[in-house]
Amino acid sequence: MSIHAKDNIFKAFKDLKFEDTVSHQCGVTMNDSVEARAIAELMASKPGITVTYLPAMIRIDGEGRIEFKMDEISEALGREITAQTFEISTSTHYGRMVTIDENTVVLFGNMDEVMSFVAYA
Repeated sequence: MSIHAKDNIFKAFKDLKFEDTVSHQCGVTMNDSVEARAIAELMASKPGITVTYLPAMIRIDGEGRIEFKMDEISEALGREITAQTFEISTSTHYGRMVTIDENTVVLFGNMDEVMSFVAYA
């Protein structure tokens, strides 16, 4: 299995630039596993996605929104994965995670965009 990682998203403190703006970034962190590597390799091929491999974790980050399609992940993994299993595979995430349907989990970095998917009681 080849590993396709883009530039590391982590920077030294001295290289950080602090801005007074809103970020629309979103992403997941997964424990390094067979499932996580299959998901990371698939997502690394998508535009605007940065995959960072750490010693025991894998980060997948993007701007605006990231769509995880279970049928694509299942094909890459060689066995079925459900939206629920996918959510269990992610140890943490940032942005708003929404299960759109049985095949699609979306992370939204832009909270205005997610409002059409959030129901209020």
